[in-house]
Amino acid sequence: MTPTRLIVFARLPELGRVKTRLAATIGAPRALEVYVRLLDATVALAQASGADRLELCLADGGPSSAHPLPAALEARGWTVTVQRGADLGARMREALERSLELGERPVLVGSDCPALCPADLQAAFSALEGADAVFAPTEDGGYALVGLSRSLPTLFAEVPWGSAEVALRTRELARQAGARVEWLRTVWDVDVEADLIRWERGGEGGAGSGVR
Repeated sequence: MTPTRLIVFARLPELGRVKTRLAATIGAPRALEVYVRLLDATVALAQASGADRLELCLADGGPSSAHPLPAALEARGWTVTVQRGADLGARMREALERSLELGERPVLVGSDCPALCPADLQAAFSALEGADAVFAPTEDGGYALVGLSRSLPTLFAEVPWGSAEVALRTRELARQAGARVEWLRTVWDVDVEADLIRWERGGEGGAGSGVR
């Protein structure tokens, strides 16, 4: 059976470097607190996913010796790696293809979507038994999860990252590539204060990730 890998894209929780759009209205200290909560919940989600292998893939040059998170996760059996690539698409492609080269079935999430649950991740891995790619779209036009069963580099090229056209453009690229794609249920992520209020008022799900 093909081993599964869940890759969590994240930043180390450092003041002024996380959830900057949210910080614009609630301040950097509270935005950091929110990010820590989201990241902790994403780690718990990953642990409950049933994936054979867990990976934390860090932005901004990777782990700092002063921060305990990477070492704590490595002690629990996680792999800690560094994101590599000129933009978000290149970084996701590199992480997914590295896993594919190891003979694995990878699914990648981030750390700011409080709607994903373990069943979503399990559905993604199951989808990859027949599909070339799997995505969970978000309400803002991005996607919260991406998984591959084979290399599809064109899905990550010439995508307007940060816009509401990400999922739409990805669908078109998949069609052009002749890829078999499964789209899971639509979820939502925490980018601005209204999203935070929604989460704190009991929005559905656990925590997961948004790609936009």
